[in-house]
Amino acid sequence: MDIYNNHKRLFGAAIFLFIGLTMFAAVFPALDSQNNNAPLPESKPLTSEEVAGKGIFIREGCIACHTQQVRNVDMDKMWGTRPSIAADYARNVRTDVWRNTANLMGSERTGPDLMNIGNRQPSEDWHLLHLYNPRSVVAQSIMPAYSWLFDVKEYAFPEDVVVNVPDEFRQGVTGKIIATKGALALVAYLKSFKQLKLPDGKPSPLFLYGKEVKPALAGTTSKLNTELDGAVLYAANCQSCHQENGEGLKGAFPALKGSPIVLDKDPKVQLTIIMKGYNGRASEGFGVMPAVGTNNNLKPEEVAAIMNHERTSWGNNGRKVTLTEIKELFNQVKSGPVAK
Repeated sequence: MDIYNNHKRLFGAAIFLFIGLTMFAAVFPALDSQNNNAPLPESKPLTSEEVAGKGIFIREGCIACHTQQVRNVDMDKMWGTRPSIAADYARNVRTDVWRNTANLMGSERTGPDLMNIGNRQPSEDWHLLHLYNPRSVVAQSIMPAYSWLFDVKEYAFPEDVVVNVPDEFRQGVTGKIIATKGALALVAYLKSFKQLKLPDGKPSPLFLYGKEVKPALAGTTSKLNTELDGAVLYAANCQSCHQENGEGLKGAFPALKGSPIVLDKDPKVQLTIIMKGYNGRASEGFGVMPAVGTNNNLKPEEVAAIMNHERTSWGNNGRKVTLTEIKELFNQVKSGPVAK
């Protein structure tokens, strides 16, 4: 054990051991994390407006009720297409030298998770109306109103973004309700949350603890396996704007109840609006409808179920569409122009 009597060997061994431990405990794991958790190819850094919106998100305490993480449990399927992974947060950086608010994953979910809200609800009009008075779009909401993020003017300038609030939620306000730069920045930040497709070859994490679907008995057919629930799909994709009763919101979102487009025997226009969006009723005060079907990656079976729900609910007696005709129109509509 001459090493204890030879300081050169002792110091050399200590340095070698320190370097070895540093490589295995810090350097190699960091390189592995850098390679495996790099930003996803289609991800983009936040714009200056979105960064400002993040600051307002923090200032208003939104993290107290909203998470930004889709957990790998089956109940979280409603919030995203897959569980969140480290690469989803790879572009998050410190606010500045003094403040580290890179990730706002949250720990309480009093309100919905926001990790994929930009895809689930891409409408700016909806978000602004929801901020001004959440009950105007979600009757059961317990979220507080952020009306101080809006101004009231007698006249709106061309550059102003006017929020069309239904009369019953204006609470005596008679002027034009205008979104401030802060409200627009916050909405831009919320719309930036979009789960991206993983690169080819990168395994997607699975949702765990799902409900087991029992196979149908011999000689019978399972309705669960042959029919999609149009009401459930409508609630997940359309109800936040057009409402559960199909009557929409006056001055904000048009009604589907009694709509000539919904009742039309030819389903092409209705299908086009679902897949491509619609901007033809701005003169009536309605906002632009996003391409819900495309944004949410709805399949022909799901779109057909939604269309039939709309055509046969709330007193509507439109002709039910068939899956065959929707499949025939699907690719044609997806490659066609936006409805106007």
